Amino acid sequence: MTQKVIIFDFDGTIADTVDALVSIANRLAVDFGYIQITPDQLTLLKNLTSREIIKYSGVSLFKIPFLVKKVKGELKDKIPELKPIPGIKEALTELQAQGYKLGIITSNSKENVTQFLTINNLNHLFDFIYSGITIFGKTTIINNVLRQKQLKPQEVIYVGDETRDIEASKKANIQVIAVTWGFNSSEVLAKQNPDYLIHRPSELLEVMKSEFN
Repeated sequence: MTQKVIIFDFDGTIADTVDALVSIANRLAVDFGYIQITPDQLTLLKNLTSREIIKYSGVSLFKIPFLVKKVKGELKDKIPELKPIPGIKEALTELQAQGYKLGIITSNSKENVTQFLTINNLNHLFDFIYSGITIFGKTTIINNVLRQKQLKPQEVIYVGDETRDIEASKKANIQVIAVTWGFNSSEVLAKQNPDYLIHRPSELLEVMKSEFN
């Protein structure tokens, strides 16, 4: 029997980074020419797709990579304060115990992710971590991981909290579990038609049991 692989997004899926990222984004607003995010605006943004958020912000696509790099740099200082999503550690531990291979694909830096996993005693659970700079380049990274790890699309499922995770997974022809505890709202995720939409980390175990057993 082929070992099944579960690839996770990091921010908002494993690590509770939303508040920290909003705080950093607001601090960088003047430099990058967008308005600060109020609580009401955050609710609005959660109901927009990733592409709609870029359009709404008014930040030019040319500036996006520089903004992402700056945010990742500032987030580094906040890593020790960040906590895992409640219940995710237990779910990850059980998935690994059941024989699933776990990995991470993220637009955050590998250094940030590794530091967070080490602090929270999660680093032993993951077989690989891949980091990519681009906002909408996850399909390319997924395909690269599949090729390097010699994985077939049907052996892999992706877990993420944003519409772009669903979009990238579909383009890479792998199944996707959308989680509602991260950035995007349940409503906007559902509109993207993920293979599964779940609300608690414990549901990961139920999905994998029904999908691969």
